[in-house]
Amino acid sequence: MTANATIELALDRVDWRDLAAHPENLPRVYTPGEVLMPEAGFMRGHGTFVEDETIKASVAGVIEKVNKLISVRPLKSRYVGEIGDVVVARVIEVQQKRWRVDTNSRLDSILLLSSVNLPGGELRRRSAEDEQMMRRYLDEGDLISAEVQNIFEEGTLSLYTRSLKYGKLSQGLLVKVFPALVKRRKMHFHNLPCGASVILGNNGYIWIAPTKAQEQDGGEGGFAQNLNEHVPRNDREVIARLRNCVLALAKCKLMIYDTSIQYAYEESLKYEAHELLQQNAIYDIGEQTQSRLRDSDE
Repeated sequence: MTANATIELALDRVDWRDLAAHPENLPRVYTPGEVLMPEAGFMRGHGTFVEDETIKASVAGVIEKVNKLISVRPLKSRYVGEIGDVVVARVIEVQQKRWRVDTNSRLDSILLLSSVNLPGGELRRRSAEDEQMMRRYLDEGDLISAEVQNIFEEGTLSLYTRSLKYGKLSQGLLVKVFPALVKRRKMHFHNLPCGASVILGNNGYIWIAPTKAQEQDGGEGGFAQNLNEHVPRNDREVIARLRNCVLALAKCKLMIYDTSIQYAYEESLKYEAHELLQQNAIYDIGEQTQSRLRDSDE
C-alpha cells in the first residue's frame, strides 16, 4: 500500500523580506522567569512576579505597559469575560433556579432562571412551576447564545438571554478556537452572503448554522428548536466549508471576524471542502486572506 505525502519546510512559508522591512512590528515574546525590568518605580500586574528586586514573567507572552503597571498577556489562555461579551455556551447542569454552563473560562458560568425569557415572551415573576419546568427550557448538553451580564468577585460569569436574539441553538456546527483570535466588535451575529449565519462568541466558541434557522420568529422566547427539519445538502456543504475556513484562519493565527471569514470562504472556492484540511491549502488560504485584509486596510 502506497500513499503520497507532501513535505514542506516552515522556512519556505515565511516572508523574510517583509519581516526585515518592518522589524518594529515584531512583538517581543517573554518566557516564564525572564526579567522584564527592575521593580523600582513600577507595579506588577497579571502574569508577573517579583524576585531579587526585579519583575519577572510568570507566563509566556507579550508585555503590556499601562503607565507604571507592567503585565504580561499570555499567548494562550482561557477566556476572561467582560460585561457585554457575546458568548456561545453549553449547559452542563441544571441546578436550583439556575443553569451551570461552560463558557471556556476558568470557572463555570451561571445562567439564572430570572435571566431568561419565558416561552411566549411573558414578563412576570418566576414561580415554582417555572422552576419545575426548567429542563423543558434548557437541558444538559443544550447549546445557547447569551451575553455576559455580571462578573462575580471570584471570576464566575453571570449570563442572561433576555433578548430574543439569544437563546437555544438548534441545527448547526460548533467550532472552537482560541478566544484571543476572535476580534471584539459591536456585532457578533452575522448573516454571510454565502448563505449561512455565524455567531462569533468572544469565548472562542463559534456557531455556524443555516441562515433561515437564525431568522425564525422568536415566539417561543428563545427556546424553539428545529431538530426534525431537513437541512439541504448545499447548506451542509457551505457550513462544512466555513468550518474549515475558520480553522484555517485559526491555524494561521489570523483574527477571526465577519470580513476575514468571508475573504477566506471566497479564497477557498478553488478547493473542494475536504481539501481544506490539507496543510498546503490551509496556508494558501491564510496568505491570500491576509493579503486581501492588508489591501483593504490600506
